[in-house]
Amino acid sequence: MSTYPSSLDSTYDGTYDAPFDSPKSRQPIAAPAAGETRTGAWKPGLLAAAAWTALGVLTLAWPNAQAGFNEWTFTTEFGIAALAAAALVLAIALLGRRAPRLCEPIAPAGKWLIAAPLLLAAWEVATAKLGWLPPPFFAPPQSLIDVLAEDWPRLGLSTAHSIRLLAHGFVVGAIVGFVTGVWIGWSRAASYWIHPVLRFLGPVPASALLPLAFFFAPSSYAAAVFLIALATFFPVAVLAWSGVAAVNRAYYDVARTMGASQWFLVLRVAVPAAMPQVFVGLFMGLGASFSVLVTAEMMGVKAGLGWYLQWAQGWAAYANMYAALLVMAVLCSGLITLLFTVRDRVLSWQAGTVRW
Repeated sequence: MSTYPSSLDSTYDGTYDAPFDSPKSRQPIAAPAAGETRTGAWKPGLLAAAAWTALGVLTLAWPNAQAGFNEWTFTTEFGIAALAAAALVLAIALLGRRAPRLCEPIAPAGKWLIAAPLLLAAWEVATAKLGWLPPPFFAPPQSLIDVLAEDWPRLGLSTAHSIRLLAHGFVVGAIVGFVTGVWIGWSRAASYWIHPVLRFLGPVPASALLPLAFFFAPSSYAAAVFLIALATFFPVAVLAWSGVAAVNRAYYDVARTMGASQWFLVLRVAVPAAMPQVFVGLFMGLGASFSVLVTAEMMGVKAGLGWYLQWAQGWAAYANMYAALLVMAVLCSGLITLLFTVRDRVLSWQAGTVRW
């Protein structure tokens, strides 16, 4: 017998038993914010604010060690930025009860907000304060601010060149790989002739073909685009072929009974059913293309993050090298997030059934 809340029942705790066994049927109607205490404050936010405050005080109050030939600049700015982050997190934590929506976007990252300043503090102590990690091979966190503030034109231009090169190679490789994979999965002739070649040459690393690419390509940029496209092509082609080959044959039979043509079967049945596998291949291809991007830019391209890394190593500017690695990590993470967004939009019909 289902029981439902009554407006006269003041002891109702916010839950109810629905006649259907669904996930929503046993969820509370209004749950408190994550980490909320009796006072309404967001407890992880309070701990995070304390950690960021400790990082700021440590950076500003503890003098830097005069190790090597570096006198670290932007130390004061780094300490002030840590205190500003502490104030922002504290304000969000204290306003958690009056405005719970402020905590909802960052609630899953509560533990990371505590761990991040602790890791930065350990990095700061080991480099700038005690000099355990000697310069110039190791640089403190404020050195990254120095690079971004002083060398942002060169670093920004290198990032723009890398994005353009990666976009050209990834798009070409993804399109050719997708078409090839669908063709192999659909056509018996293509499966007979192309599939063995794909299995034989596909696993060869694209970077191993670097000398041939630069010899036959008309320019170093074209060679880099070819290598990135080749690295993207193989996982996309294999996963697209696997997705088309795994489509339930009953779908084709039902479509044929309704008068579907061959192109309809390919475009409206086989391709949509294979799209989850295709996106797996795109994620794999994105990672492979990033590694080839850096290698290609180090060898022949005259601009890009790979070129910037080689330039920084040649001048022993290790702080610049770390800043370039940070930009690479942010760029790769952003592209993966963008690809996840596209996947969720394209595969909206499978929402809630597949999670990866």
